[in-house]
Amino acid sequence: MPEALGNSHEQRRALWLLSVPVVAFGCGWPINKVALQDATPLWFAAGRIILSTITAFALVLLLRQWRRPAYRDLPIIFSIGLLQFAVYFALTNVAMHYLTAGSSVVLANTTTLWLVPMALAIGEPIPPLRWLGVGAGVAGIVTLANPWSLDWQEPGVALGLGFTLLAALSWAVAILHARRHRWEMQPLQALPWQMAVGSVALIALAAAADPAGHVGFSVKALGGIFYVGVLAGPVSSWAALIVARDLPTVVTSLGFLGIPALGLVISTVALGEPMSWALAIGAGLIGVGVALATVARA
Repeated sequence: MPEALGNSHEQRRALWLLSVPVVAFGCGWPINKVALQDATPLWFAAGRIILSTITAFALVLLLRQWRRPAYRDLPIIFSIGLLQFAVYFALTNVAMHYLTAGSSVVLANTTTLWLVPMALAIGEPIPPLRWLGVGAGVAGIVTLANPWSLDWQEPGVALGLGFTLLAALSWAVAILHARRHRWEMQPLQALPWQMAVGSVALIALAAAADPAGHVGFSVKALGGIFYVGVLAGPVSSWAALIVARDLPTVVTSLGFLGIPALGLVISTVALGEPMSWALAIGAGLIGVGVALATVARA
């Protein structure tokens, strides 16, 4: 039977909590863009994940959810820690150095579209509606990447575009693994350990690839690390877990489409980034594609 939204106390609470990750993550992209004016991408990524790890451990202790990793959960801890946190944070931060925050948040939320061909590769049936969603999403990416919407003369634009799409792909791989993994721990219990893995990987990457990098001692850089590391990291992830648990899949997934929409609006209004027709149409097509893919999967 299709999932239906009831009137239970848990679902009403989850509907209110849905605004927490939407607002926190949506605001996070413009805040990252400002913070990167006074920090190098890899060291900023390392700083945010270190603070997120500390906050996540404090959160599970406060909620009495502390648990040592089970041997069976080690693969998913390393998978999400490396792909969803280390690779995703590194690639999106480097990409945002070259792209606007609005373009970055839209392209980085193509994760659901990547899941369709990946599911096909492992033998899952793909309804026609999901292929229609992929087609709309690809059309949106092409619209955003056409020669009239991006300044290809600017160095690093192509690199930023590719890195953002690769970041979405890395998160999609982590999601696919999480779906097929037989969990022993609760996802919240695994979160700090996954972030710890991401911290070690990002520190090593930053030290090797950008030894002269820095995070400026300024309100922009340190404020950005605090916002992303505490509010838009573990706290919002915890709220998102409750939302995903208590609301129907369609409601949750479509609700999370508010993240790129809010990020795009804030980037345009607060940062003064241009809202071109290509960006508006491309974002709309990607949003429709993700919605179609989500509804078909649910």
